[in-house]
Amino acid sequence: MTSSAATSTLFTLENTFARDLEGMFVPFVGEHAPDPRVLVVNTDLAEELGLDPEALHTAEAAQILSGSTPPPGATTIAMAYSGHQFGGYQPLLGDGRALLLGELVDAEGARRDLHLKGSGRTRFARGGDGRAAIGPMLREYLISEAMHALGIPTTRALAVTATGQTIMRDAPEPGAVLARVASSHIRVGSFEFALRQGDPLQPLADYAIARHHPDLVGADDRYLRFFEAVVDKQAALVAQWMAVGFIHGVLNTDNTTISGETIDYGPCAFMDAYDPATVFSSIDVQGRYAYTNQPPVIGWNLARFAESLIPLVAAQISADPDEPDTDAAIAALTGVLGTFLDRHDAHLARHFAAKIGLAEPDSALIDDLQTVMREHRPDFTGTFRALAEELRGNSRPLDDLIPRDAIAPWLDRWHAALPEAEEATAAAMDRVNPIYIPRNHLVDIALRAATEGDLEKFEMLLGVITRPFDADPALGAYAQPAPDDFGEGFQTFCGT
Repeated sequence: MTSSAATSTLFTLENTFARDLEGMFVPFVGEHAPDPRVLVVNTDLAEELGLDPEALHTAEAAQILSGSTPPPGATTIAMAYSGHQFGGYQPLLGDGRALLLGELVDAEGARRDLHLKGSGRTRFARGGDGRAAIGPMLREYLISEAMHALGIPTTRALAVTATGQTIMRDAPEPGAVLARVASSHIRVGSFEFALRQGDPLQPLADYAIARHHPDLVGADDRYLRFFEAVVDKQAALVAQWMAVGFIHGVLNTDNTTISGETIDYGPCAFMDAYDPATVFSSIDVQGRYAYTNQPPVIGWNLARFAESLIPLVAAQISADPDEPDTDAAIAALTGVLGTFLDRHDAHLARHFAAKIGLAEPDSALIDDLQTVMREHRPDFTGTFRALAEELRGNSRPLDDLIPRDAIAPWLDRWHAALPEAEEATAAAMDRVNPIYIPRNHLVDIALRAATEGDLEKFEMLLGVITRPFDADPALGAYAQPAPDDFGEGFQTFCGT
C-alpha cells in the first residue's frame, strides 16, 4: 500500500483506510478543547513508533492529541460500522466519540492506527456527548498496558490528554482524550456494515487481507482462508484472556477485531475470587459476557463475521463466476467456524498446562483443579503462584487460599505428573503466572486519586503491573486480592 503522507513536527501520518474505503467513514475533526494538557505519555510505545516522547508533552502535541487540531494535511475520519450489541443488531454504530488521525509506520515497517477516544461528538454519537472522563481513559491505559506486559495482543495507549473541560457523568468529572494505537480498528462490525452497504464489502476484505495477511493477497481462496486466520487469532486471544482471569465485559461484534487484538476497554476487569460466572459490568445484567461465556460469545460473533463473507466466498468457490454458489460458501464457512471451540480449547489447555508446570495438557488434572477452585473460590491469580511455592516447600500461601484436606488428593496426583526438577518447574510456572495484575481495588484507588489531580498512585500501579512476573517483597500489597468489603457488589462501567 502506498499513500501520500501528512507530516507535522510530531507525526508522519498516512490514511490508507480513508484512501481505499469510500463509504466506510465520514470525514470529521475533533471538537475544541479549551485547555489541553498531556498528562501521561507511553515512552516505550512512542519510541517503538519512532516518535520523540519529550515532544509529546508539548503544547503542540496537546492540541493534536486532544483532537483540537488535526495534524497538518491529515485526513481525520470517524469510522462507520454496525454491530450486534448484547445480541441485538444495530445497523449503524461507528465512532461516536472517536477519530482516526491516520496511520504510523513503526520501526519494523508495520502500519499502526493512531486513534483518539473522547475527542467530541461525531455524526455516529447517537445522543452521547462525545466526551470522555479522565478515569475511564486512564483505566484503558492501565489495563491495556497490563495486557501488553502479559503478552496478550492488545491495542495500546500512547497518551492521555486532559481537555480542560468538565463533563457530566454521575458527577462532574475532568475531561480527557485517549490516544490509542492498534494494528487496525477493523472489526466484525465493520464487515456487517459493509455487507449491508454492498459496494464496500470486497474492498474492505481485500484491504484487511493486505494489511493483516499479505500472504493471502491474490489467492483464489483468500476470503475463506482469511476467515480461518481470524478464527484462529480470536481463539488464541480468548484463551489468553481465560488463562489470566480477564473479563472484557462488552463483547459485542463491534468490539471484536479482525487483527486478534483486545480492543475497547470499558467495563473490563480481572477476576479475584475464582468463579466462572463472574460479571463486573453494570450493563451486563444477564451475564451474557461472564468469564465462562467469553469463548462461546466470540464464536457467536465469528458466525456473524462468516455471514458477512458469504457473498465473497460464494463468488470464489463457484465454478461459474456468474453464478455464486451460496450453499457451498455457507458449508465451507460453517466448517471453519465449527473448529473455533476446538482451537480455543487446545490453546487454553496449553496455557493451563504451563500454569501448573506440565509440558503437555492433562485435561483431567486441569479440570479437577478448577472444580476445587470453584468450590472454594480462592484468588485466581494467587492460586497458581501458591502452587509454585508449594513446590519450593512453602505450603502457607496455598493453605491461605484452599483448605489442605480439599486439595490434598489433587496435589498428590499433580506431584506424580510433574517433572522431578521441582525448583526448575516452579521457576517455569512463575514465568507464565503473573503475581501482579490490575487489582480492581487498586485501580479504583488510583483512578479516584487521578480524578482529583494526583497521578502518583496511577504511575506507581502502572510501574508494578507492567512487570507482572517480577516478584518484589516491597510490593506485597499489590499482589493481594481486594478486601471482602470491596469485592462484594463491585461493578465496572463503560464511562460513556
